Amino acid sequence: MRHEGANRAGLLLGALGTAAVLAALPGPGQIPTLLAAMLTGAAFVWLDFGFTGGFRAFLGQGDGRALGAAFIVPAVAALVVLPGGVLLPGHGRFIAPVGLSLLLGAAMFGVGMQLANGCGSGTLVAAGQGSRRMGVALPFFCLGGVLGSLALPTALRWPELGAIDLAEALGPWGALLAAEALLLAMALVVLRGARPEPARLRAGAIIGALAALLFLLSGEPWGITMGLTLWGAKLAQAAGLPLAGSEFWSVPWAAEALAGPVLGFTASLTDAGLLLGSLLAAAWGGGLRWGTPLRWRGTLGAALGGLLMGVGARLGFGCNVGAFVGGVSSGSLHGFVWFVAVLPGCWLGMRLRPRFGLG
Repeated sequence: MRHEGANRAGLLLGALGTAAVLAALPGPGQIPTLLAAMLTGAAFVWLDFGFTGGFRAFLGQGDGRALGAAFIVPAVAALVVLPGGVLLPGHGRFIAPVGLSLLLGAAMFGVGMQLANGCGSGTLVAAGQGSRRMGVALPFFCLGGVLGSLALPTALRWPELGAIDLAEALGPWGALLAAEALLLAMALVVLRGARPEPARLRAGAIIGALAALLFLLSGEPWGITMGLTLWGAKLAQAAGLPLAGSEFWSVPWAAEALAGPVLGFTASLTDAGLLLGSLLAAAWGGGLRWGTPLRWRGTLGAALGGLLMGVGARLGFGCNVGAFVGGVSSGSLHGFVWFVAVLPGCWLGMRLRPRFGLG
């Protein structure tokens, strides 16, 4: 009876949250994107899909089946995002430079991902499911994003190779072939002869297809962490912090996002949808985690992990979704480099996990 009451409360909270978000939308044109994001959040719950555990199994046990199967997410998304970002009017791609900022940011994100026990999408989905750990990690993720945004202009002056756009060099279809070939090669290295589970491949393909749908509806690749950074920036600005005069928040697109409605920014809207979709799916299926306790070491690890992910996401241009899936499916070399650079951070984070009550 107690669990049934919690699930009913979750459904009511999800319904009220959905109504509030719909009422706050700047225009009806954003409703399809919101619904697609909610479907994506529900899919993560129904499919039990995530990225973090795959890194841990690969680095800790040499089992690359889960991580290798995750490569199908950008592989499917790229079929739409890469040519669509070049050829479709009003659609764009994520292109970022390869340099020291990317390497450091990805490594920091890897440490934080293991300490918080979830990545960008994992934090939102688990928070929607009622995880107390992610209830701690999420606000610190937002705070870290703000700190990272203030540090990014300086980091961009560090040594770098610049942005390397495969579509610019090879055209959209040549870039798509090159990106798929690179993904296949990297997956084979991770798998080392093992075969990923068919259910895991199907789940990854579904998430990749939903990423492509979000791209078609919103006009840009699916991203998560800049939305969380904006949430933190809005709160910081409300508290009196003068972000509008800083170098990062003076860039036109960032200044517009900071000054405009919070749901007018695509990543913020899809983050809200991911939270609501996972909450409704978990409550409907009886999978809410509100009763799971969190001790002080776990609280500290979640806070530190969220902070590191937030800073690392800004310095590294995103997370598993924005940098890896979004970057790779856009034909930007930084997405492939991000995946390699996150591995040492995950390795270090795994060794710090026992200090925060994690296995």
